Amino acid sequence: MGSRSDLAAAAAIVASHPTAHAGKTYDLVGDPIIAAKFDKYARFFKRKEKDTDGIEKPMWRTRWLAPAWEGYERVHPPVLLVFHQVGKRSAKSQMVKVAGLTRHHWQGRWHREGGFHSYDGCIPIVATTLELLREHGPAGPAFWRFGRQERQPLLDAIGNSRRDAALARSRQAAREEQQRRAEREAAEREAQRPVCADCEQKFTDDRLEATDFRN
Repeated sequence: MGSRSDLAAAAAIVASHPTAHAGKTYDLVGDPIIAAKFDKYARFFKRKEKDTDGIEKPMWRTRWLAPAWEGYERVHPPVLLVFHQVGKRSAKSQMVKVAGLTRHHWQGRWHREGGFHSYDGCIPIVATTLELLREHGPAGPAFWRFGRQERQPLLDAIGNSRRDAALARSRQAAREEQQRRAEREAAEREAQRPVCADCEQKFTDDRLEATDFRN
């Protein structure tokens, strides 16, 4: 049985959307209790404190190593759930129910220009079952990221390959633009290079430096 705080949190989930839960019954030691814990996780992930460098950061980032945020997307640490069938409740149905109850924590927003979902401020929730782990192993397609259609290997499930590809395209475009700008500036400098009145040859860089022409 869950603690009083867990039961209260589960009741709050139902109370927040009474129409959606009307006529439904829940096992208060199961899905709502699991879902209610994500409200606690969300509050924990938002806590901040100053790190050793004096800069205020999310507290969890002062405790554990994590890649730097890129592209202004503040993704919280992923949470892995492992389900197992108990009695008549199938593991799959438990996963689906928990996904529905926690949607507001994991659902991303579609980034039309980039062609990917942004999970800024979201908690990546990944679920599997003991049976899937036995069948595929921890490196196989045994993991379902809430909100996605197919199961994936764990690293793919907690990642965002479409966003990674969009950022890679953006970085490549920036490098190409920097190269084009450098070429334009070099061409402009070359066009302004003075010509020797005697030999009619353009000054070399060494001669320009020697004559202090640029100053």
